[in-house]
Formats: sequence, structure tokens, C-alpha cells
Amino acid sequence: MITHIVFLNVKPELNKEEILDVLNKKLLYLNQCIDELEHLEFGFNFNASPAAYDAALFSTFTSKENLEAYQVHPEHIKVKDYISEVTSARAVVDYES
Repeated sequence: MITHIVFLNVKPELNKEEILDVLNKKLLYLNQCIDELEHLEFGFNFNASPAAYDAALFSTFTSKENLEAYQVHPEHIKVKDYISEVTSARAVVDYES
């Protein structure tokens, strides 16, 4: 099992709630259109710690090849481009279990 986790911070000049709502819809749509994607969750942070990110994406794949196929899928690329436009920071972890 491959786990892909992404942490995101929305640019401070943007409306965080609005951006995260749009991003939630875009990400959850990927569950419907990318066969290689086993599971995807997206959640908004409620922790007030200065070390916390605004949101987290958690997704799983049956293989590294499926993760790679997800990364280059046209629908994922659209979401990834949007994320690049609206975020100030991202962190990613991929691991195998």
C-alpha cells in the first residue's frame, strides 16, 4: 500500500474558507475519475498551532505505479495547477506500508 500525504497553506491574501471549499470539491472529484486512486480524503485544520498547515490531503494507492499514473493524470494536473496558484506552502510525504 502506498500512502500519499500533502499539507497545504493557502496564500494569506486569499479567502481561506472559500479556497479550501473549492479545493475540497476538486479533490473529491478525483475519486470518481482516476481509477488508480484507491482512496482520497481532504480535511481542514482546526489546530491553532503556528506549526500547523491549513489542510491535508490523504490518499492511497495499491502500487507506486498507480501513484505515478495519478500524478500525470490530466484531471490531477488541473487540480495540481490550481493548488500551485492558491497556496503559499506545501509539504509532501509518500511512503509504502
